[in-house]
Amino acid sequence: MSEPRRFVSPFHRPQFLAAAAPAGKAKLTHPGKAILAGGIAGGIEICITFPTEYVKTQLQLDEKANPPKYRGIVDCVKQTVNGHGVKGLYRGLSSLLYGSIPKAAVRFGMFEFLSNKMRDESGKLDSKQGFLCGLGAGVAEAVVVVCPMETVKVKFIHDQTSANPKYKGFFHGVREIVRSQGLKGTYQGLTATVLKQGSNQAIRFYVMTSLRNWYKGDDPNKVINPLITGLFGAFAGAASVFGNTPLDVIKTRMQGLEAHKYKSTVDCAVQIMKHEGPMAFYKGTIPRLGRVCMDVAIVFIIYEEVVKFLNIVWKNN
Repeated sequence: MSEPRRFVSPFHRPQFLAAAAPAGKAKLTHPGKAILAGGIAGGIEICITFPTEYVKTQLQLDEKANPPKYRGIVDCVKQTVNGHGVKGLYRGLSSLLYGSIPKAAVRFGMFEFLSNKMRDESGKLDSKQGFLCGLGAGVAEAVVVVCPMETVKVKFIHDQTSANPKYKGFFHGVREIVRSQGLKGTYQGLTATVLKQGSNQAIRFYVMTSLRNWYKGDDPNKVINPLITGLFGAFAGAASVFGNTPLDVIKTRMQGLEAHKYKSTVDCAVQIMKHEGPMAFYKGTIPRLGRVCMDVAIVFIIYEEVVKFLNIVWKNN
């Protein structure tokens, strides 16, 4: 006697189960979109966070070899506001703004270009690949944008501390630097800048990639709330600060008006250690920590939201 046939609902067939699974390939971001979104994010972010960058740079330039001008973060802000008003905290903004837009554009454009080549069949990027793509993005932004723009920015801020400031504005400052030092005057501290930016972005994108993969789980197209993106960005920023503040200090010294005191990046590090001790490598860490966490959080939030908008108006395969 044969067994009665069991009724199987069509909604329990394997193909329907597969359709319900969160499988799918992650959407890739066109490098052109990344360049545009990165530029917009970089411009907005620096207008918000520049005062903390100003204070950080002033404290790093306030060498122990000479009588310290500032007693700390609060004193630096107080003296600047008393002497130049609130707008004094924005001295040098123009030079950094001109650099922040192309810097973020190059960074995200290069990251998406490299990551699109390295993702697996499902479009997923693992943490190690995120680290390598971040390293490539950091090196690219250092050579193309960061080194010349940061050199000008540091010279501007350092110029304000002199008895007779000589730079009247961004273009006047660039003209004076090139006239007196040649183009190499805008590329001081290139090695330190490449090391700093490369490690910076490698750490940040490693952390961001790890946290994104953890949050999305098996669904590569799961939408991340902007606040979560900002939180992940703050963690990534903090990790990069503790990971490479010594390189940031060396870079700042190599790009200041007294850069001639140092024969090379290594000589700069040796002199700082010899005359000021190991803690000098962490000068400005607290203001930098606050600025970078806010910086990275803001940039990633704005970047992701602009990309979402561009995906609607800019269709690509």
